Amino acid sequence: MIVFDLECSGGHRFEGWFNHIGSFEEQNAKNLVSCPVCGDGRIKKVISPVATCTLRSETEKRAAPPAIDYQKVAREIVEYVNTNFENVGTEFAKQALKMHYGIAEKKNIRGSATEEEEKALRQEKIDFFKIPLPKEESEEGN
Repeated sequence: MIVFDLECSGGHRFEGWFNHIGSFEEQNAKNLVSCPVCGDGRIKKVISPVATCTLRSETEKRAAPPAIDYQKVAREIVEYVNTNFENVGTEFAKQALKMHYGIAEKKNIRGSATEEEEKALRQEKIDFFKIPLPKEESEEGN
């Protein structure tokens, strides 16, 4: 692939991506290239840096990336959340609202919320995300 900076007779500049150097000339001669702003078909190339993308031969291709151990990634996420987020339990929505309104200091928290509480947080434009975490060992015995 090759990328050209193009300009219409109205002065609008835009990018065009083509299969090879001659592709622009061929398409432009057939009036297949037009300005995306005004639709003008009188297009010319303008001086610009040129970027190309070429395919590698089989011998040049890099080795396949190693397989991802998704269970390990999940364990690492759980460990990170447990280490870096304070567990506020069922007080999650209340704590998030307090931080949002400056009543409480902002910090990383984790916990649970009902669907109604989640809806209230969304209405207040409070960003949060849900990730399924396994129960902590102390909770499993209860």
